[in-house]
Amino acid sequence: MERREQGDPPLGFRDVLLRDGPEGFAKAVRAHQGLLLMDTTFRDAHQSLLATRVRTHDLKKISPFVSHNFNNLYSLENWGGATFDVAMRFLSECPWKRLQELRALIPNVPFQMLLRGANAVGYTNYPDNAVFKFCEVAKENGMDIFRVFDSLNYLPNMLLGMEAAGAAGGVVEAAISYTGDVSDPMRQKYSLDYYMQLADELVKAGTHILCIKDMAGLLKPQSSKLLIGSLRDRFPDLPIHVHTHDTAGAGVAAMLACAEAGADVVDVAVDSMAGMTSQPSMGAMVACAKGTKLDTGIALEKVFDYSEYWEVARGLYAPFDCTATMKSGNADVYENEIPGGQYTNLHFQAHSMGLGNKFKEVKKAYTEANKLLGDLIKVTPSSKIVGDLAQFMVQNNLTRAEVEERADELSFPLSVVEFLQGFIGIPHGGFPEPFRSKVLKNLPRIEGRPGASLPPLDFKSLEEGLRAAHNDEITSEDVMSAAMYPKVFQEFKEFTANFGPVDCLSTRLFLDGPKIAEEFEVELERGKILHIKALALGDLNKAGQREVFFELNGQLRSVLVKDTVAMKEMKFHPKAQKSIKGQVGAPMPGKVVEVKVEVGSKVEKGQPLCVLSAMKMETVVNSPLAGTIKAVHVRDDASLEGGDLIVEIEE
Repeated sequence: MERREQGDPPLGFRDVLLRDGPEGFAKAVRAHQGLLLMDTTFRDAHQSLLATRVRTHDLKKISPFVSHNFNNLYSLENWGGATFDVAMRFLSECPWKRLQELRALIPNVPFQMLLRGANAVGYTNYPDNAVFKFCEVAKENGMDIFRVFDSLNYLPNMLLGMEAAGAAGGVVEAAISYTGDVSDPMRQKYSLDYYMQLADELVKAGTHILCIKDMAGLLKPQSSKLLIGSLRDRFPDLPIHVHTHDTAGAGVAAMLACAEAGADVVDVAVDSMAGMTSQPSMGAMVACAKGTKLDTGIALEKVFDYSEYWEVARGLYAPFDCTATMKSGNADVYENEIPGGQYTNLHFQAHSMGLGNKFKEVKKAYTEANKLLGDLIKVTPSSKIVGDLAQFMVQNNLTRAEVEERADELSFPLSVVEFLQGFIGIPHGGFPEPFRSKVLKNLPRIEGRPGASLPPLDFKSLEEGLRAAHNDEITSEDVMSAAMYPKVFQEFKEFTANFGPVDCLSTRLFLDGPKIAEEFEVELERGKILHIKALALGDLNKAGQREVFFELNGQLRSVLVKDTVAMKEMKFHPKAQKSIKGQVGAPMPGKVVEVKVEVGSKVEKGQPLCVLSAMKMETVVNSPLAGTIKAVHVRDDASLEGGDLIVEIEE
């Protein structure tokens, strides 16, 4: 359902921003009559519903329609968060190219991104100059509004992100991550006072817009009135923007309550991409506000057309759709507090790790893991730490009490260990003891803001290294991608060198491949079209490959392709026997990142034996006893199932 739009799109809030700068833009937002909306369809909605898998190909098709019919949106959220690494990791496309192409198609609506404070768009801390440079390059490529948050609301990390976004000339939208329930007198760790004090600090630091980021959808109408009403009273001139997820089904009610209490902007997603772990429905908000002082000025029939496009597009991503397992909203989110953006990813991860039928247990373990870690604010990357610990507990059949008791001997996921070391900052209320000391033993601890102790990144030598490795044009955007995700960028470049620009394939072909005898066209660039017809698949050879026959522009061709599914089945790996002391098995399915010992090595109890990685989760497997390595059964890059034998140790 491609839409061709005629003429220049009408003026929008981006024209105000370009004319009056961030301060003038903020004034215009505050002075605006009626409720403003941010549309998350291009980012958080598909991150929450479709495991972040939507391709630029499908975003571009509907962009002209958005530009012509939704010019009065506050912003379009289309970048940052998990979209940055997923673009390279799973979609084999450049995240910067997405930003450039969308900007060309939508010149009039401000673009908004999610910046994880000192974590930029990663899951770890970066040197300060890398965060500043990142914001600068993002702004140059068309980003306007930077929603800056920190996964622990750790102020020093937030201030760094705000400073970086501001220095780049962006609109700074400092976001307070919300957890707990301000209207419940029994839950006082994250009280109204806690949020008000944080807001004071962020306003003092010069934020242009103040945001409440309710990443798990915990705001109820009562707490919305209390929190937003208090903020509006204290900061009458500051625009307030509220973000939520609709996991429990109360999102529209909560956002209307926020708007009534004085919020200027709320987040929505188009109807066919709304609800459940995504944002509340755009159509519902537009209809509820129509004819009231909150009227959005958006035409409902345009929302219906927009929704129709996404209904069709969403069908292409069925294998990643959360509705395969989640048939309705879940009010249990008020208990487990799993962020909407993580909920589907966690389910997907659990499935990949063989825990698909135990998702209920994973959700329960998430609540327990959160308590183990001291009741954290849970949003990337802190939510990932809680999720990793929860899956680790279910995989190894451990209760909270057993984890606390055996903390000094268990091989915890790396993210948990690094969190306790202080790698992402200091949580409100401090680290949990004695759990922290038992896990860390004599590992180093970071005091204060983690990035402050990192040496500046040498961009010049990074660029030289990339040029030497890839022999092609390396842009400043490529350098930035490599700075954020060295390994993912390296694999992305290798993939592109092998397969060329796969972003010109249609989504069905990209995800499923062609059917036998199917003919299709690929437009490499304007006027340069390939005609391809899939003909046949050969038998599996000993190397795990098949010959694929096809026609390219009428010429018969064939290539050898690895059959990864068949190769998995061809491998047989021995299992570790629990009854035999010294046999160490994989605590989870995954890929071997690094083997740290060899036959004959002497090891101490707790010494790292190897590092495993699965779905962005790394685990260091430690030795359960002191002794000598008798046999090593794995090598780097090997794929393991849970329980596969890694090493044998002789006491």
